[in-house]
Amino acid sequence: MLNAIKNKPWLLAAVIAVALLLWMALGNISTMQDSAPASEPLADAQLPQVQVQWLEAQKVPRALVLQGQLEPWRRVELRAQVTGVVERLDSDKGRRVKAGERLLTLSGDARPAEAARARAAAQQQQAELEAAQRLLKNRLISSNDLLKVKAEQAKAQAELAEAELALSHTRIDAPFAGVYDQRMVEPGDYVQPGQSLLTLVDVSQLKVAAQVPQQDVVHLQLNQPVAVELLDGRTLEGKVHFIAAAADIGTRSFRVEVAVENPERQRIAGASATLRVATGEALAHGVSPALLSLDKSGRPGIKWLGEGDVVQFTPVDLITVSNKEAWVSGLPSKVALITQGQGFVEAGQRVQARGAEVN
Repeated sequence: MLNAIKNKPWLLAAVIAVALLLWMALGNISTMQDSAPASEPLADAQLPQVQVQWLEAQKVPRALVLQGQLEPWRRVELRAQVTGVVERLDSDKGRRVKAGERLLTLSGDARPAEAARARAAAQQQQAELEAAQRLLKNRLISSNDLLKVKAEQAKAQAELAEAELALSHTRIDAPFAGVYDQRMVEPGDYVQPGQSLLTLVDVSQLKVAAQVPQQDVVHLQLNQPVAVELLDGRTLEGKVHFIAAAADIGTRSFRVEVAVENPERQRIAGASATLRVATGEALAHGVSPALLSLDKSGRPGIKWLGEGDVVQFTPVDLITVSNKEAWVSGLPSKVALITQGQGFVEAGQRVQARGAEVN
């Protein structure tokens, strides 16, 4: 056998090559047997540690909080409807006035004379109509003649009404009881139709206007009680007076107006206010605002500990929020809240929990 291998060098080379391959294969198997198993679970001592506290949900009042602005119940800017000169200021700004009270007078010019002529013409036409009716009874005129007299009488009445209306426009009266708030003209000023003369406001009642997000407008209804908190800490009681039927195209929110009585006529129109509308009760947990975090969509949520000590993240609805406490809904009724270490763990991660107090 050895002589045959010596006589054939190529056979010797093949034997050596096979031997080397066997040696390398046996060495790899031995190395694999000596190495440790891959990716064994971490021991509990190596898991991230978090502090947890058990919380149980409580019933809390749910309120919709809105930012609004106080406005006069009614506000009108009275404008000139005829040309003329400001002849007299019958009242002055800052005063309370009654409905129908004279506020300002413009010069009449030729309007009184025109009204007098129109009144005389109307009286004459009325007399002619009565005479024509008597003649018709006696069959001294035809029905067509009577119709012509009626047309002339109607024309005279229309001209009289137009002349008296033009004359009345020289007298600016209060359309409702309120406060003479502003005046834009002085005696002697020449005014033209459409020019602003004065402003009248009614503050015996106020309205608070606010914009409600489209997802919250379903919680509102007419005559619903509303607490109106002023910047100085005072609180007024009001009721929902108006809810817009369609949302604003730009903001997708609905305008809401709350009626507030103001019998003392406090000077608060134009001020900002916070509206709180009670919308029932909700099961919620009271947590520190520092425990709130945002998900990738920007929704606020809470991290808590689920089965197997695995971190869970649940988006929540904010019921009320203050500097010290936030009441949130959306969590399980009883939950192990992560109170410390929540910033270093992620949802789906297994942790080691410490603390098990029930609030």
